[in-house]
Amino acid sequence: MYQVIHRRRDVRAEFTGAPIPNEVLHRVLAAAHAAPSVGLSQPWDFLLVRDPDLRQRFHRHVERERESFAATLDGEAAARFARIKIDGVRESTLSVVVTYDPERGGPAVLGRHSIADAGLYSVCLAIQNLWLAATAERLGLGWVSFYREEFLRDLLGIPATVRPVAWLCLGPVSHLEQVPDLERHGWRRRRPLSEAVHHDRWTAR
Repeated sequence: MYQVIHRRRDVRAEFTGAPIPNEVLHRVLAAAHAAPSVGLSQPWDFLLVRDPDLRQRFHRHVERERESFAATLDGEAAARFARIKIDGVRESTLSVVVTYDPERGGPAVLGRHSIADAGLYSVCLAIQNLWLAATAERLGLGWVSFYREEFLRDLLGIPATVRPVAWLCLGPVSHLEQVPDLERHGWRRRRPLSEAVHHDRWTAR
C-alpha cells in the first residue's frame, strides 16, 4: 500500500492509448465506489468519456484556459510553465469525469449538518481511491484542472444541481516518473513533513 501511495503520479505525457481490460476498469471503479462517504450518501457518479469529438472539444477548452493562465505569468515562471504538459485528454485511453450530487442521501445527510462541504470531501476520497487503484493496476491517471465547470456541465449534459469535480485521464502508460512533473520542471518543491506537523496548537513557521 505504501509503495502504491508513493508511486502515484499525476500523469500527463506518458499515456500509450492502449485499451484497458474491462475487468481492470471494473476493479478501479469499484475501488472508487467503496470510498467512505458522509452519511453513506455516496454522492459521486462516474462518467466514462470515450467519444473523440467530446474529448477534442474539451481539449480545445483546456488549451484556452491554459493560455489565459499563462498570460498571468512573467519571466522565469512563464518559462517553467511552458515546459509543463498539462493534460493527456487526447492521448489517454478514456476519461473519467467524477461528479458530486449534493441532493443524494438528502434531505437530511447524517454528518453534514455542521460541515456543508463534507459531501464534496467524500467525492475527493472516491477520487483518491480511484487514483491509488489505477496505480496498483499499472495505469496512469492525470487530473485536469484547467476548465470551467459550466463548460463541462454543458458539454456532458450534467444536471444543474450536480457539480463536476474532476476530469481524470486514465489509461496504460509507458512508465511512471520517479519525480513528480512539477518538481522535475522546477515549478515547486515538496516541503518536508516536519513543516506540516503541528502539536496541540498551530505553530507559526
